[in-house]
Amino acid sequence: MQFKLSLLAATTLALATVVLPTASAKPFKWAGSSDIQTMDIHSQNSALGNGIHAAVYESLVMFNSRTLKVEPLLATSWQQVTSTQLRIKLRQGVKFSDGSVMTADDVVYSLQRAMSKTSTYSIYTQGMDRIAKVDGETIDIFLKNPNPVLLNQLTELRVMSKAWAEKNNAVEPKDIKAKDETYSHRNAMGTGPFVLKEWVPDQKIVFAANPNWWNAGKAEGNVTEITYTPIKSEATRIAALLSGEVDMVRDTSIQDLARIKANPNLKVMEMVENRTVYLAMDQFRDELVGSNIKGKNPLKDLRVRKALYQAIDSATLQRVTMRGMSKPTGAMVSPLVNGWTDAVDQRLAYDANAAKDLLAQAGYKDGFEVDFACSNNAIVQDEELCQAITSMWSRIGVKAKLRTLPAVTYYPMAQRHEASIALLSWGVPTFDALYTLQSLTRTKTTGGDGNYNLGRYSNERMDYVVDRVKTETDLPVRNRLLTEGLQLQNDTVAHIPLHNQMLAWAMKKNVELVQRPDNRIDWRLIRVN
Repeated sequence: MQFKLSLLAATTLALATVVLPTASAKPFKWAGSSDIQTMDIHSQNSALGNGIHAAVYESLVMFNSRTLKVEPLLATSWQQVTSTQLRIKLRQGVKFSDGSVMTADDVVYSLQRAMSKTSTYSIYTQGMDRIAKVDGETIDIFLKNPNPVLLNQLTELRVMSKAWAEKNNAVEPKDIKAKDETYSHRNAMGTGPFVLKEWVPDQKIVFAANPNWWNAGKAEGNVTEITYTPIKSEATRIAALLSGEVDMVRDTSIQDLARIKANPNLKVMEMVENRTVYLAMDQFRDELVGSNIKGKNPLKDLRVRKALYQAIDSATLQRVTMRGMSKPTGAMVSPLVNGWTDAVDQRLAYDANAAKDLLAQAGYKDGFEVDFACSNNAIVQDEELCQAITSMWSRIGVKAKLRTLPAVTYYPMAQRHEASIALLSWGVPTFDALYTLQSLTRTKTTGGDGNYNLGRYSNERMDYVVDRVKTETDLPVRNRLLTEGLQLQNDTVAHIPLHNQMLAWAMKKNVELVQRPDNRIDWRLIRVN
């Protein structure tokens, strides 16, 4: 999911030494549709935020941007001591940007911080029991049960200085649902290739090269300063690229692709993103808020959910609304994700008459009114998608009362379960379907399961499958369970999948970088020629 922070006027300087631009400095300026919500690495699990945080903070391991294989970063090696004990050797000579040395204590603290109550990163710490320091260069991760995707999860758990957090009263992550701010919310200090120089929310984020980076001078990239500008308006965003104000636009407007490709000074990189756009439906409340149906919740009825699904003409959405820049899907994950199969990717057929019949069978032959919430700057063509779907539902008698909000208010609202139907998107940074099933379809618990199950769907068999997958080490069996879970989501219409997004990165021809299916920029690989 992508998130955005409310407009605040103050700027923030990181407590770190920065490199001032010189005549030979290579700045890189890029733009996207929304801002990050926080600089705290354990406060809000979001795709945009995680990608930007990686400029300053590093994890123990990472996905290679070209092969998508897990490789060392702050760790140099690891050993599975037992089925529930992973021993990790730490890279030596690593310093935080203030010059202090990274220690095993910092790593232990950071993993524990990710497990804390105010963290939204429990999806990455699931199964962890405790973290222990073995010696100055070794830590152990002890698990409650075997976890076959632990390394994948560690790619999103970044390391923070324990001393810095203690000094600045930021030991616990900022509670993203609360209005109070911790120091780590607006400031950053990590071991990564850049330091946070300035953040003016909703206006710009500026990073400068970190002179204390352990890999300084050895990376492929040559960029010494990065400026990110969130620009909600598509027209303004593209105008900034065409005028040369920015070097790259990540969220390229679909309608502008043709003229960008025709510009001899620009180029476009495209691929299918590892992100699924879908609809979540309230299956928890006994009565839908704002509906004309009193005393009942139509969305609890499988026939109603199927009707809403079958009333959506995905081919028209792809051709007209998305202008070909999407891949309709029946699965809640993309083909890049472990557990995906051709069978689970099959959509329910578009059939408005069948949808009307299902509504009638459910007792709603005249349809019903329902609240429909949608972001307007977080998902490609989000507002246009919701308008098109609203029109399609009207043909079967469902009167969706569409309301659109900027991401800054939309996602907190949705996370408070204040939408009857909501347009959302979900990427899979672990490239394993457990991440989706555990987050979106497992019954919501205080332990982190179902943390983004915004419709509060609940199914006993799904819970069993998810819990079994968490600890299953027989990979063929595990993969079959993942596929079963994805198919069960389809059969019960836990959510309505729409499509996998297409990435379109537009940039000047002198920019070289690696496009990743998780829509993430690898800061170490950017070259401006």
